[in-house]
Amino acid sequence: MFRRTSSIAMYFLFSCLCRPSLAAQYDVVIYGGTSAAVVAAVQANRMGKSVVIVCPDKHLGGLSSGGLGFTDTGNKSVIGGLSRDFYHRIWTRYQNVDTWRWQRKDEYGNKGQGTAAIDGEQRTMWIFEPHVAEDVFESYVKDDKLEVHRDHWLDRASGVTKKYGRIQSIRTTNGSLFEGRMFIDATYEGDLMAAAGVEYAIGRESNQVYGEKWNGNQVGVLHHRHHFGAVKKPISPFRIADDPTSGLLPRIQSDPPGMRGEGDRRIQAYCYRMCLTDHPPNRIAFVQPEGYDANQYELLLRVLNAGWRETFEKFDPIPNRKTDTNNHGPFSTDNIGMNYDYPEGSYEQRHAIALEHRRYQQGLMYFLANDLRVPEDVRNAVAKWGLAADEFGDNGNWPHQMYIREARRMIGKFVMTENELVKNRPTPESIGMGSYTIDSHNVRRYVTAEGHVQNEGDIGVSTNGPYEISLGSILPRQDQCENLLVPVCVSSSHIAFGSIRMEPVFMILGQSASTVAAMAIDKQCSVQEVPYALLRERLLRDGQVLESKAEPLAKGVAGIDIKQLAGTVVDDSQAQWIGNWTFSSASRPYVGAGYRHNGNEKGGIHKAVFETALAVSGRYDVRVAFSRNANRATNVPILIEHVDGTTSVVISQNAGATIDGLFLSVGKYRFEAGRPARVTIACQGTDGYVIADAVQWLKAD
Repeated sequence: MFRRTSSIAMYFLFSCLCRPSLAAQYDVVIYGGTSAAVVAAVQANRMGKSVVIVCPDKHLGGLSSGGLGFTDTGNKSVIGGLSRDFYHRIWTRYQNVDTWRWQRKDEYGNKGQGTAAIDGEQRTMWIFEPHVAEDVFESYVKDDKLEVHRDHWLDRASGVTKKYGRIQSIRTTNGSLFEGRMFIDATYEGDLMAAAGVEYAIGRESNQVYGEKWNGNQVGVLHHRHHFGAVKKPISPFRIADDPTSGLLPRIQSDPPGMRGEGDRRIQAYCYRMCLTDHPPNRIAFVQPEGYDANQYELLLRVLNAGWRETFEKFDPIPNRKTDTNNHGPFSTDNIGMNYDYPEGSYEQRHAIALEHRRYQQGLMYFLANDLRVPEDVRNAVAKWGLAADEFGDNGNWPHQMYIREARRMIGKFVMTENELVKNRPTPESIGMGSYTIDSHNVRRYVTAEGHVQNEGDIGVSTNGPYEISLGSILPRQDQCENLLVPVCVSSSHIAFGSIRMEPVFMILGQSASTVAAMAIDKQCSVQEVPYALLRERLLRDGQVLESKAEPLAKGVAGIDIKQLAGTVVDDSQAQWIGNWTFSSASRPYVGAGYRHNGNEKGGIHKAVFETALAVSGRYDVRVAFSRNANRATNVPILIEHVDGTTSVVISQNAGATIDGLFLSVGKYRFEAGRPARVTIACQGTDGYVIADAVQWLKAD
């Protein structure tokens, strides 16, 4: 260890003597303009280090200022440090009455993702307008006197100079040279990481690579309503309906669906998070984009003619009568399958892909609002909306940041997988926490064996509470680079990244990465050699949350012991969770440690899937468990999958369970030994809290 530290000290001495005379010199060089980049710069500055943001963008904040204002919070109690400070500053801005230009504060619905938009007690606000977020990021630049070089693009071919396993400097395409002791890649693409020779992955690993369940090809998995199974009837993929010889409609792939769990290089779809408004003084009507082709939306027309009417399900409200508009449905704002070349593409190729996404999405909205073939009720409803005139003024009111849900992912010192997220095994050396559902959007659109169109890749699985993120996931392997940290394109599997990739988490990891960089400078060691005990102490002092304060579900049995119940019982701790469900033990009785509820969210995303393989074939009484309360929903949809098909029933949880005050029978059905027996509790259109506790299969004969 002494010899190692000595060689690193010699590197620092050498670098001071041999710096290029024209290079700008810093302790920490951050490449990227994302929320993680800004937070990392603030942390470095507050730890007494000279820092610069080298930003390929003109606007700071990435997606947080680029349209994603309906924050993917997950469990907000584990969002700490500068990440929480950002949402506090948002809250402060909206305390000013002048911020509410188009709507009074008391008119705003205060709806967030699993939490109130405005938390007065915690002085945080989680839902916001793009320009307000950008103002907050710029306030950090002003308050901390940060140096920012905008519109500076890394020379990816030869712009990274390395010596002795360390980055010495980076050069941008305009010739600017930035020398640093530590470097942070805070881009969505991982360009600095790749140019520095650090190993990375693109696409979906097979389940065998990391021993996972939800990675790879997801053919047959239909977790959300972003698939054609949610439409009332099958949709033909052919130009002439049901005629394979006529060829495929646009945006459908011809290759076979493959096998579930197989790996590939496909990545989840991108889109733009549009900021729309239906307020006439601030509304700009949808216009026909250059290169518009109505034939691109023929598949959508078939979906609408089949009765689909969920166009506005993800027009999520943000202040001042605006929306953060996200993908919803089998054919929506996600440009499925059109981004595969983006991660490795040249700047010109990426620009072309971004332009195609913009044309597709602008054309989509114009089509819905104007094409006379669109059902009149849909056309008239969409035409009331338009782009917000007071957002993205220098970009035609269009978001300046495309939603790059996934590009490169580092293969670093430690790889986060679904096993860490769902707590199948412990996570070493926590530097922050995530909690959002393991979530991937569709990656492709294909033709089924029956000759119908279907989407593949969309998935949502609960993490069963917050999870820790390892220090090793932001560190390259030491033999690849000793002074680089990667807080955005973190070392993780595709499916684990589906949860980690949320903006609050990127800010958490940005702060932690910068802390590691500053401590490595102070100790004259590599980023891999920073003592975790000292790092942990500093992170906690700066407000980071490293472990969940919530009671773990496996802590012990507080309710009815599952072993005391007859038949086969699947508890909530064993279920699959789609959407953000909240653990509770407030109302007895319940099975095990407690139950989950949906927070009275009425969207179709929330589902609880209880599955088992029964040992004996036969007829079973299927029962669901829930505790009664006056706020429970009266119309909870239950789907029972059995040998004879799928049965849908609707129950009232407000009336209470009829068997021991805990279970309610939803019918008797035939099941076959060894085949999946599945019960899904859904929340679509419900009128109160939905409870999911346990499902029991009891032999009926």
